[in-house]
Amino acid sequence: MGQFFPAFKAYDVRGKVPGELNADIAYRIGRAFADEIKPKTVCVGYDIRLSGPELYDAFARGLNDSGVDVVHLGLVGTEMVYFATAFYGYDGGCMITASHNPPEYNGMKMVRSESRPISSDSGLSEIERRAYEARWERSGAGSRQDKHIYDDFVEHLLGIVPSASLAPIQVLCDAGNGAAGLALNRLLPLTPIKALRRLFEPDGTFPNGVPNPILEESRAGTMQAIREADVDFGVAWDGDYDRCFFFDGKGEFIEGYYIVGLIAEAILRDFPGEKIVYDPRLTWNTIDVVKRHGGVPVICKSGHAFIKEKMRAEDAIYGGEMSAHHYFKQHWYCDSGMIPFLLVSKLVGAAGRPLGGMVADMIRNYPCSGEINSKVADVAAVLARVEAAYSSGNISHLDGLSVEFPDWRFNLRGSNTEPVIRLNVESRGDAQLMEAKTREILELVRS
Repeated sequence: MGQFFPAFKAYDVRGKVPGELNADIAYRIGRAFADEIKPKTVCVGYDIRLSGPELYDAFARGLNDSGVDVVHLGLVGTEMVYFATAFYGYDGGCMITASHNPPEYNGMKMVRSESRPISSDSGLSEIERRAYEARWERSGAGSRQDKHIYDDFVEHLLGIVPSASLAPIQVLCDAGNGAAGLALNRLLPLTPIKALRRLFEPDGTFPNGVPNPILEESRAGTMQAIREADVDFGVAWDGDYDRCFFFDGKGEFIEGYYIVGLIAEAILRDFPGEKIVYDPRLTWNTIDVVKRHGGVPVICKSGHAFIKEKMRAEDAIYGGEMSAHHYFKQHWYCDSGMIPFLLVSKLVGAAGRPLGGMVADMIRNYPCSGEINSKVADVAAVLARVEAAYSSGNISHLDGLSVEFPDWRFNLRGSNTEPVIRLNVESRGDAQLMEAKTREILELVRS
């Protein structure tokens, strides 16, 4: 990807403004989107980044000049664009966001009708080529209209997790000055959840740092706030809130791996026998939880386009990645940062004990390293070297290199966008073994 414009990636458009993404390129993408997808009506929203409105206007002009009608959603989260596209029956949607990138970045996540993803192998490469060549096939004078969708969106969320199923638990909610605060201010008053609000004011200058709680340095404020409060758990969202991250009542971060198991459990209690999709990086806890609660675990290569496609093919009710992306059949197989918050709240309220106690057994039974990144000169050579060293294990190449032994396993995979290799290790109830094997593999990787 990025053959013509460096901002085009495998799954979306993302680059520095104005060097890699600007009004001219956004206009071209609007024209190219119209020619490739051939929509009649497209909804467009943006997150709190300061360049959002200008990029929206240029993208919308491109669509309008191709005869496409534009529905302006305004300041929303990514999952609201997915919701609006499918719920109102539009022919396509675009969210203007750079998710967790630094403030000088912006980007676009585009979908077809029913919020089906557009990635490099399903139209994004063609949109890039058309945008570069600028030989437009369609012309016209499309309209624009503003649409307020927060009320319908919140009603949709509470249709999946009804307010009556929730208890008056105490939760610290950290919106990180991203877009999540706007949605939470609509949602929370309709639930019995007692929320301590932190950084709810949207601010595209990111005065408290870019909200990206997958990074340790981004969690410190949330963790400190939880420690100073009396809550059952804490939750923090990234800028466009398509991901949420959980902390126990003591302020300790909970790996996304265990949250996948927790959400699978919450869903299977209401929908026994359903299929649950999971990624190959860390697997044993998810398989165990799903089988114990009467579900069917289905493995899939990581990445939102792959997960969504697999869920549709398998008619799976839920898909979870350890990277904090959670996908729901009831949300048109798309990822959401609000539904996991409600489901975990429901589970904690029903159990009558804090979140930390609910994941303690998972952490003890399946200790994991968490994802560890290493910069390497040659990803393929490192993968080959590690595979040769562990050739006596059960090997899979579904997503990078997975090697399984009776009491421990690991996954090693290269990044799509940089010379980085990512390691995840887990064991069956032996934290010391997991830590020893993590050190052993890292030494091999970094040598």
